[in-house]
Amino acid sequence: MSANTYLTPSERAVLEAARVGIAGAGGLGSNCAMHLVRAGVRNLTVVDFDVVNESNLNRQFFFRDQLGLKKVEALKANLLRIDPDADIRSVDLRLDAASARETFANCDIVVEAFDVVEAKAMLVAALAPSGKRIVTASGLAGWGRSNAMQVRQMGNIVAVGDGETAVGESAAPASPRVGIAAAMQANSVVAMLLGEEI
Repeated sequence: MSANTYLTPSERAVLEAARVGIAGAGGLGSNCAMHLVRAGVRNLTVVDFDVVNESNLNRQFFFRDQLGLKKVEALKANLLRIDPDADIRSVDLRLDAASARETFANCDIVVEAFDVVEAKAMLVAALAPSGKRIVTASGLAGWGRSNAMQVRQMGNIVAVGDGETAVGESAAPASPRVGIAAAMQANSVVAMLLGEEI
């Protein structure tokens, strides 16, 4: 039984039946997954190959006692603390185009949560032609300028962020803005699943 008592039974049923893929378990992916589980989504496929390290703790949904653990396993443990009945499929893998198509074949929506532009482009190029719904992010570094964060829809692709501010020497990845983008991604997924305007 979902803990989200604010939803109608039909809304809970839709969210609990949905299958959402998340490509990347860092600042975007870990926080987006947390929001989705809290919203009532129960079936997640989370893919990442990295481990939790000290530099992740300023913006990712991990804790100090998880340093050195695989991100997908640490995230699964954290999500199950929110909803013990969630079905979290953890995939320890560096995705390429072929494995992305295979891994997310049964997902209704895929969240792109990579740091690297080339990986973002690879995932969209691999999945978009099939009509798979994708929620991607671009431009979320630094702080302030909250109103610059937007949601844009282009066919079966939804993009969140300001579209400009990449992580670099002048724009660090900070929890508030990364968190805004992750929440916008999760909000877009929930809206898409429930048939609402994104």
